[in-house]
Parts: sequence; structure tokens; C-alpha cells
Amino acid sequence: MIVGNGEVGEGEAGIIDAADFVIRFNDCRSYGAGGSRTDAVAVCNTGRPAKAMLGSLEWRTHPGVVSAREIWSVRDPDKFAAMRAPLAVSHPDLDDFCDDYTEAFGAFCAETGKTRVVIDKSIHEAADASLAAFAPTPYVVPSSGMIVIAEVLNTYAEAEVMLAGFGHVGWEWHPFAAERQLVDSYIAAGRLRRLGGKMLVSSSYGA
Repeated sequence: MIVGNGEVGEGEAGIIDAADFVIRFNDCRSYGAGGSRTDAVAVCNTGRPAKAMLGSLEWRTHPGVVSAREIWSVRDPDKFAAMRAPLAVSHPDLDDFCDDYTEAFGAFCAETGKTRVVIDKSIHEAADASLAAFAPTPYVVPSSGMIVIAEVLNTYAEAEVMLAGFGHVGWEWHPFAAERQLVDSYIAAGRLRRLGGKMLVSSSYGA
């Protein structure tokens, strides 16, 4: 079960909590109305969202983060290091976008007895290639949700994978229209199922 930070429909919390493995994102806004089981928290490990989470006692003590056995960093440090110079030209306002906090999340995992997972850049690049089929408007990176979907489908190919809390809207530099189309194609092919719900837009960039 991959639970985005959007609205989860009434009655869906029990379905989520009954899953074998539940992944939430960043500050676990889905926690509560979207159930409480949390096996992994996928974090945006670069830029402002990463800095904010690591500096927040509220994040560190959130029941979803506390109960998670794994912390997944969705951004490969090498990939984002290579992106820094091109982004300085194309998006100079994103000057801290590639600031890397992967090791700080690793230290948090070591302190709290959690498993650290860093999603490889090959997953990011495969997602870019898949999204290209839907002619996305220019974008910076796929959303964390899209990277996690790609990772799960790649690593757990035989699992039944379900989405909740995904509305595919948010930060302007994620290719959300193409991501919706790609997810819909996975659903049509029987690789995913969707519980539904509306997305709550985050003002935090790059999540």
C-alpha cells in the first residue's frame, strides 16, 4: 500500500492498515484519516523539505515516523549532484534544490534502529523514460510518489500494489499530468490498483 499525502476516502483506513506493507511520505499527513500502519516513510532527501524534516522534533517524534521500520530516500545523491549545474542555469531560484541530506537521514536511521533505503538513480531515470511516452510539459523531477511507485513495481514485481491518497497535483515542476496517465496505464495493465481520493496540495516544493 502506497499512501500519498492526499485525502483518503471514508472507510479506506481499515483497508490500508490491513495491508502487509504501508509506505507513507515525508511528514505522514495521511496518518490518522488514512490509517496508522506505517512500515516505511519515503522522504524527499534533498533541498528544503529534507532540511525542514530533519530539523523538526515534530517530524522525528511523529507516530508514523517512530513506528516505521524503514526510511526511504527517494533521491539518489549522485543523480542530484549532477543536476546542480544545469539547474543553476535553467532554474536559478532552485539554488538549494540539490542540497543533499541523505547521510543525515542515514544517521537518523542509525540512531533509531531503522533500515535506510536509498532509491537508485536507475529508478529515477526509468521513470523519466516511462513518462516521456506521455509528452510531459518541461519538468524538473518526477514526484516522490512516482519514484516510489517505480521502485515498488521494479522490486516487488509479484506483489499486489495499491495506491491511496494520490491526486497527481502539487508542485509546478513535477509532471503530474503525465504521472496520472502513466499510473492509469499501470492500472489498466493490472500492475496497480487505486483506492482514490483527492490530493491536498502542498506548498512545500519538491516533495
